Amino acid sequence: MKWASALSERPTLSEALRECAGKIEAEIEGPPDLAGLFLSQHSQADAEEAPRLLDRLLRPAHLIGCSAQGVIAAGREVEHKPAVALVAAKLPQTTLAPFRLDADGLPDLDASPGAWAKAVGVPDRSAKPHFVLLADPFTFNPEDLARGLDYAFPQAVKVGGMASGALRPGENILYLDGTCCRSGAVGLGLSGNVVIDPIVAQGCRPVGKPMRISDCRHSELRTLDGKPALKAVEDLLESLSEEDQQLARTSLFLGIVSDPFRSGTSKRDFLIRNLVSLDAESGSLAVGARLRPGQTVQFHLRDKQASAEDLRLMLTRYAASKPTPPPAGALLFSCMGRGKHLYDVPDHDSSEFHKRLGPVPIGGFFCNGEIGPVEGATHLHGYTSCFGIFRPASA
Repeated sequence: MKWASALSERPTLSEALRECAGKIEAEIEGPPDLAGLFLSQHSQADAEEAPRLLDRLLRPAHLIGCSAQGVIAAGREVEHKPAVALVAAKLPQTTLAPFRLDADGLPDLDASPGAWAKAVGVPDRSAKPHFVLLADPFTFNPEDLARGLDYAFPQAVKVGGMASGALRPGENILYLDGTCCRSGAVGLGLSGNVVIDPIVAQGCRPVGKPMRISDCRHSELRTLDGKPALKAVEDLLESLSEEDQQLARTSLFLGIVSDPFRSGTSKRDFLIRNLVSLDAESGSLAVGARLRPGQTVQFHLRDKQASAEDLRLMLTRYAASKPTPPPAGALLFSCMGRGKHLYDVPDHDSSEFHKRLGPVPIGGFFCNGEIGPVEGATHLHGYTSCFGIFRPASA
């Protein structure tokens, strides 16, 4: 297995692709089995030409990618500027199954595992595939797809992200092999001599104490431990330092223990979800998640120190595990709220990755939502960095 990644800031898409393809060819001999292409919204006018241009330059057997607000490759993260990121891989003894889905084309959530396997083009569930998923946030809810794939392929790793940079439906682009589309989702199932090791760094710290949801309706959080949810927030703010009170104005989230067998004593037990709005009259909060009475929740704050520490810890633990065979390449799906906006320095997450794992080629983009597993279940995240680290299953 051999990977390479390249980044270009050339002024035109054709020039950028030519530069990236040249760098890939210098690292990988012959057409790659897989190419991942991520390009900034600045290339919107020519974006539909990208698969044809890349096929002429590099001739990858399979292509997956999307448009994005920022792109990641070759140790760099370019945000809000014209850039193209390309990652490519030779994947011997690996079968790749591409698929495209529309929201109304998904099986019912109570459909059989076989129906979900057929929908993603991997009818032989014994192939034990892993998945890379990309979706348009305006037209597709990847959480339904994640639940279906977890049901059909419980041992499979699923990583990916939501295309970003567009302000309205129809402006994002998804790439799959020689085609591009502006809605739905695209993906690849990978089976054979390939392992994907996932790392999901959420980067928030808990504040206050864990509480139980005593009343809710769908995503409306009404009461916590019997008191109005808004009163629980007010009590929390009074207990915080002045610095954390200021941070809470823009960076307060709700952590939810989705697994009833988890205690909520570790920050790894929580899925971080947005607080969408509040209703002063009823004292309720709207949360970016479906809620259930009895769930354990805790408020969280996001800051650059907590985020950097969480990322370091996750990467250090992975490096210390000494995976065998070692990593050959990686995809990174990072939230638009991270990057220089959060850390005040460029290339933060990529630099940490290379510092802990060495010169492993990596490529990806800044997402409008990240897809990755936490405690065995796949979720759509926000403000995370989700890594899919590829290596052979055997030497």
